[in-house]
Amino acid sequence: MTNDIIPHWSVDTIFPSLHSKEYDQSIEKLKGLINGCKSNIDDLQKATSSNTSEIPVKCSTILKGLNEIFEFGGMMRAFLHSYITTDSRNELAIKKNSEFERLFLDVQNLHLNFQIWVGQQSDQTIDLIVMTDKYCFEHEFALRNLKTQSKFLMSSDLEELGNELSLSGTSAWNKLQGSITSQLSVDFELDGKTEKLPMPALINLRTHPLEDVRKRAYDVEMNAWQTVEVPLAAALNGIKGATLTIEKRRGREDCLHSAIDSARIERKTLDVMIASMKDSLPQFHSYFEHKAKRIGKNQLDWWDLFAPDSSAAKTYTWTETKDFILTHFHSFSPDLSAFAKRAFDEKWIDAEQRDGKQGGAFCMGVPLKKESRILCNFDGTLEQIGTIAHELGHAFHNECAYKANKTEFQQDTPMTLAETASIMCETIVTEALLRETKEKEDILLILGNSLIGSGQVIVDIYSRFLFEKELFEQREKFELSPAEISDIMERAQKEAYGQSINNAHLNKYAWTWKPHYYSSSSFYNFPYSFGLLFAKGLYSIYQDRGTAFIEDYTNLLSSTGESSAETLAKRFNIDIQDRTFWDGSLSIIHKEIDLYKSL
Repeated sequence: MTNDIIPHWSVDTIFPSLHSKEYDQSIEKLKGLINGCKSNIDDLQKATSSNTSEIPVKCSTILKGLNEIFEFGGMMRAFLHSYITTDSRNELAIKKNSEFERLFLDVQNLHLNFQIWVGQQSDQTIDLIVMTDKYCFEHEFALRNLKTQSKFLMSSDLEELGNELSLSGTSAWNKLQGSITSQLSVDFELDGKTEKLPMPALINLRTHPLEDVRKRAYDVEMNAWQTVEVPLAAALNGIKGATLTIEKRRGREDCLHSAIDSARIERKTLDVMIASMKDSLPQFHSYFEHKAKRIGKNQLDWWDLFAPDSSAAKTYTWTETKDFILTHFHSFSPDLSAFAKRAFDEKWIDAEQRDGKQGGAFCMGVPLKKESRILCNFDGTLEQIGTIAHELGHAFHNECAYKANKTEFQQDTPMTLAETASIMCETIVTEALLRETKEKEDILLILGNSLIGSGQVIVDIYSRFLFEKELFEQREKFELSPAEISDIMERAQKEAYGQSINNAHLNKYAWTWKPHYYSSSSFYNFPYSFGLLFAKGLYSIYQDRGTAFIEDYTNLLSSTGESSAETLAKRFNIDIQDRTFWDGSLSIIHKEIDLYKSL
């Protein structure tokens, strides 16, 4: 990769700086919004017992107030996280974020009290509210979902206590994991020069064309995680233990129950998807076995999973990457390409790898500004092009909702559907490349990169699902040691990968650096599989319908917070409780595997 400028994101359009009077004034404004909403909730509770005719308009006022708070607070949170995620040593940002989180506890409690009130109302009262007030009618799904989920709440006092304790409990453990993993760095020799690499840069070496580099990076990574396994195991035990306690007190069947409800799918939907994934594993195993032969081995080692299929794998400058994405997005939709250009031009992306920066990639909305910000760790590989396209998909998803003037409640998208646009954008880039590429070696590289991603989202996600399921089961009995956690991880990987990779070299420390395990949201793994397979199904429909598909697709993205996944899928005549759909989407990937094996 030749030298060019790798961008940092710009956030001064949100607030001039952490020190600015504008930011300080925003804190005072947020306090005023919170106090006003609290007063309105008190009025609503009084109206319930005195004059029911006032309920619809008062309910509408609260919905508007909460939407305004979530929009304004979401902008503030994005601003603070833009500093914390790129420099975990920024003490001022850490302090201001802590102050913000404490203030936002009041918002959580307002939402809680409103949800409790909604849950106490009869179905007839909810009917009256949505039929009487236009704003409430537009938020009917949110109101009915609040009512449905309210039965899994503790008392108001206990829920408020749980919210407050989360700052020194689950949230604190999450921050510890983020600080440790972002500040850990190692010495590594590359191209005859030894330098200190942050862990994201070391992990990215898994795509290096030389096996010696990949293996040494794997060995160094395993040794590095071992030095911090004790505090990270404590963090994981703390988060999962707290989640188990809270969910049990709320009357949940298990922690998966909460994740399924958050995903807005039914358990049957998850079960048929997981069953389809499990039965597809042999096809993926055949891909891994063929890849091993292609790179001159009898069996893949873990450090080979991301290996390019040619030692001459091309790398891209940032400018080439940008042009590459814009060109291929345009083949799908000029609007998508124009939006991505805006993201590049207005510096929404922070791409440079550096010490103190969080690993991986994500996209966060800046709702009041109708913008997004994207973090990635760019190294010039084809994989990173897919990652940037993925995150731009998330940003485009936000844009569709912003342009449709959807409120924060209406934008509350479940994790399953949140992956639709991102994986669609990855698919767009890959399919365009395959159409335009003529040389066999280049086709192999593109197809191989696509299958690396699919292998991760199906096979590795399946292992992560198994890992987290057993982790919760064991954590309910006792606190687990680092070795016990690693053992669960290795057994899950063996079940998912079988004998297609060398079981002597697995990634037992995959639980240390993956932030999803340390999130307040459990099982943030199967939504990726859902997103991949749902997007594959949608792309197949796009291929049949052409540009006529685009309007329906963008309308879907703008309304993913307003219905269940099952209901939204039916817009495209897709039944996600029928295994036929999942098998069909997986068959698209199986055809890619067959093509790969034939080259």
